[in-house]
Amino acid sequence: MDTETNKATETTSTMDCEKNPDSFEEVKSKKSQKRKRDMGAMEMESEDTIASKRPQFPPISGDKLTGGADEMRKVAVPAHRYTPLKENWLKIYTPIVENLQLQVRFNLKTRNVEIKTCKETQDIGALTKAADFVKAFVLGFQVEDALALIRLDELFLETFDVTDVKPLKGDHLSRAIGRIAGKGGKTKFTIENVTKTRIVLADTKVHILGSFQNIKMARTAICNLILGSPPSKVYGNIRAVASRAAERF
Repeated sequence: MDTETNKATETTSTMDCEKNPDSFEEVKSKKSQKRKRDMGAMEMESEDTIASKRPQFPPISGDKLTGGADEMRKVAVPAHRYTPLKENWLKIYTPIVENLQLQVRFNLKTRNVEIKTCKETQDIGALTKAADFVKAFVLGFQVEDALALIRLDELFLETFDVTDVKPLKGDHLSRAIGRIAGKGGKTKFTIENVTKTRIVLADTKVHILGSFQNIKMARTAICNLILGSPPSKVYGNIRAVASRAAERF
């Protein structure tokens, strides 16, 4: 009896299915839904990466960057530097005109060295390099030392006054300057050689030419001398600092 009733229910269910086929809905698997969701996310990411790519522009020339207008820098020359400038003019003129492709002249009325860009100027920073080069020579550096400002990018000029470190007057100021220079310039030469810088003493002004780290070492040594430290102690300190810097690099 049971088997007959089961057969009867199966036949009735098949009949119902045949009568209205839309009564059963097909169930989608969760895996297929997840796969489609992941594919859609990947497509969105690919579209975002394509949109987020930076546009590629060709390099612009210096003439277009300045808008075609010529730029000029003026460097004032004090009276005591006229003669050295006149004697070394060819050495100053040649690298500025031939290497940096700039125009340069000395204005006799205003006593300025005028540097100007032209159509041949390619490097944007050439004008700044040339102005720093002439300024270094005017401050008292040799032409060969000042030329390094044109050849190397990581060189700087720093100037400070002895009285900025310690307010000294009269003989005390003279003795401080004498401690920096040393007998026959020995102390100054030693600081220059150890720190790989160039130092110019002009009255109470101290000019240092070198890289940032080396200028810092030389400035610290000069400040210690101004404050009254003996040269032997300063030598030991800068040698220790220089050896540590050499080991680090």
